[in-house]
Amino acid sequence: MTTHWTPLACLLGSTKSECDFQASIKAFTDGGANQVHRIVGDNLENYLPDYISGDFDSICPDVMNFYKAKGVQVIPTPDQNETDLTKCLRILLGKQDMVEFDQIVILNAFGKRLDQTMANIESLFHVAKLTSKPVYLMSEDSMACLLLPGKHVIHVNTGLEDDWCGLIPIGAESDGQLAFGSLVSTSNTYVEGGLAVTVENDTPILWAMGIRN
Repeated sequence: MTTHWTPLACLLGSTKSECDFQASIKAFTDGGANQVHRIVGDNLENYLPDYISGDFDSICPDVMNFYKAKGVQVIPTPDQNETDLTKCLRILLGKQDMVEFDQIVILNAFGKRLDQTMANIESLFHVAKLTSKPVYLMSEDSMACLLLPGKHVIHVNTGLEDDWCGLIPIGAESDGQLAFGSLVSTSNTYVEGGLAVTVENDTPILWAMGIRN
């Protein structure tokens, strides 16, 4: 079976602000609430999440108090064996039938810390066991998703794609060619006029692509 992806479709009709999504459910993880609180400024009322989860070692007390006062559900997840993102996604997928979701988009996924970026990528492996719906990591200029073994057609015809893309083997050699210490397929580009990229892989591999500014 072929899996079809259109990673940047979620940005169509958007102002491309990282908070400008009409999502079925919005969730913040711990310190992510601080960032939203800062970014949206006077528009806080328009960007209230359905819940905030985490071990709450990063969220500012005044930010927490603001959302509590607005009736936002606060869900402590103190378990240190999983990241706040993984725990947040478990809550999300347990809240209601995933039929109501087309996809999950995780904003500000590639921040200033490499260790947290890698942890977010690792979370994709966990959530892949919980849902077959597309799950995307996004920043202002990049998006990534985990391609499980199989055949994939990635549609790149929204007009929002930048000119680079890559396939990164994470955790295992892919197709006997891609592996750390051997070959990592980065800094690729698309054939002029190309509408899709076809990938066939025998182990999970990370698809990464640029978002045009």
